[in-house]
Amino acid sequence: MQDAKEEVRARLNIEDVIGDYVQLKRVGRNFRGLSPFTGEKTPSFYVSPDKQIWHDFSSNKGGDVFKFVMEVEGIDFRDSLEHLARKAGVDLSVYDKKGDQEIAQRKKRLLKAHDLAANYYQQSLIKNQHALEYVFGKRALSKQIVTDFRIGYAPTSGDALVQFLTKKGFTSQELSQAGLVNRFGGDLFRGRMMVPLMDGVGQVIGFTGRIIIDDVSAPKYLNTPQTLLYDKGRHVFGLSQAKEAIRNLDYAVIVEGNLDVVSSHQAGFSQVVASAGTAMTEHHLRALVRLSNHIRLAFDSDKAGLAATERAIPIAQNVGVDLSIISLPGGAKDPDELIKQDPKLWQQAIDTAEPAVDWLLGQYSQRDDLNSAIGKRQFTSAALRLIDMLSDSVEREHYLQKIARLSGSSLDALQHKLSGLLDQTTAKSYKAVKTTDTVASDPDSHQDNLLAVAMTNSAAHQLFQTVDVDIFSGEERQAVAKYLSQSDGMPIRDTPQQLQNYDIYVKILLLKADARYADWNETDRYSETARLLRHVVSEHKKKQKDILTEQLRAAEDQGDDSRADEIRSQLNKLIKEIQSGQRY
Repeated sequence: MQDAKEEVRARLNIEDVIGDYVQLKRVGRNFRGLSPFTGEKTPSFYVSPDKQIWHDFSSNKGGDVFKFVMEVEGIDFRDSLEHLARKAGVDLSVYDKKGDQEIAQRKKRLLKAHDLAANYYQQSLIKNQHALEYVFGKRALSKQIVTDFRIGYAPTSGDALVQFLTKKGFTSQELSQAGLVNRFGGDLFRGRMMVPLMDGVGQVIGFTGRIIIDDVSAPKYLNTPQTLLYDKGRHVFGLSQAKEAIRNLDYAVIVEGNLDVVSSHQAGFSQVVASAGTAMTEHHLRALVRLSNHIRLAFDSDKAGLAATERAIPIAQNVGVDLSIISLPGGAKDPDELIKQDPKLWQQAIDTAEPAVDWLLGQYSQRDDLNSAIGKRQFTSAALRLIDMLSDSVEREHYLQKIARLSGSSLDALQHKLSGLLDQTTAKSYKAVKTTDTVASDPDSHQDNLLAVAMTNSAAHQLFQTVDVDIFSGEERQAVAKYLSQSDGMPIRDTPQQLQNYDIYVKILLLKADARYADWNETDRYSETARLLRHVVSEHKKKQKDILTEQLRAAEDQGDDSRADEIRSQLNKLIKEIQSGQRY
């Protein structure tokens, strides 16, 4: 069920799931709230969207999203998986039938069907004069761009593609799973210019069909539904064709329409890709941030585009993307139209992209009357909610000063209002936590603190070289301590290959380090590592003393003088070490 687990995890944001049970507030890159497991008054429950991990300092519990649901609902892993699968819209029966190998084979068949369909549509384009006139005449696409994007044409007949693929050995069930047929079993796409949707390596996973004869009864664009291959919340159109240009230019342009991408590439702007309309997700940005962390959005400046940009800010913050906004000049409704006017105008628009927060503040200031009290109130409320999304304190201060200038307000007044906005509680009702067990304190939680702070400090790794890892409790702690003792002294930012078997535990340590030690300097972190290590060694020696004391009593009761003398010697040596504070 590993594939099913990863599919569910990929479709859900951990902060959204936990946010149904705990009121969370952003703190830098993470979220924080009151523990659902203890009656604490000061929040010490952290969630990391980046690592997809949570940790509760008050109970020392932590884990991934499945572990959280298991804890709060009092259920086992299978029930947790089913609960979250329903929430994510994942059909577990697909994964239950014959296992992961069956899924891989099914994906391979669907990829083959899509590749054959793309070839079929290309051949159909060549044979249809009306379609050729639309593609090369009205759309003015070049032969090269048609080849690069594998653009074709779906005939108007009801089942031409179905007959073609059936002859190639595909069943009606496979064609349905591929999203190539309608509910009656005929061709889904008819009379349309076909633009294949490709994954990052250029494999066809779906299609966009643009009608070539205007018909008010039919949608202008028709897309492949969600399938085992295609998920619009994760797919970046044009990525396989754009990735080299994005790497070279160190930025990507995201537009709304797939044909805006095609037009841009034809005009020489190969760094342009598209999301599914304005519904940009974290998955879209994560696919791009591997190539560059500079993203420029070309969304509409209407109400929907404004809302989409607002939603993109916290997503970009989570992913670590520098986001800017492209404004289209001259009233052009989209890049395709602008390119037809003059490609230089599209280049100029890209080059003059404005940081997303500045762009939004400009939109707010145009919308509200800043000469009136009501307008100032509306402007500052929207602007301060925007500032609250930013994780960097210097960036927040910069924009607070800008808001003060635009609104004619004092920084003190804005700070006071911002505090009020942060303190407001929503009317949202939170799900009850079903666990009833009393939470016991973890006597070895200080070992986690030690490992967490040590991971962030290169010099501290050498302190572990003379320490026996057996002094740590549990396999996970011993594995991390051993890694630190053998490491090359580099700070740990993500789970090393050698610790992949303990991935969740390592991520919990990294979250703990981020929440507790992020603001400490290197010297203080080294000192804290040394202090905690002495404490762990001392605790281990005290435990050893108790064990030897029990063994001595047993030897004396049994009259084994030789064994008693041996243990007494070990005990005396250990007591001297404890009293002198000698390092282990």
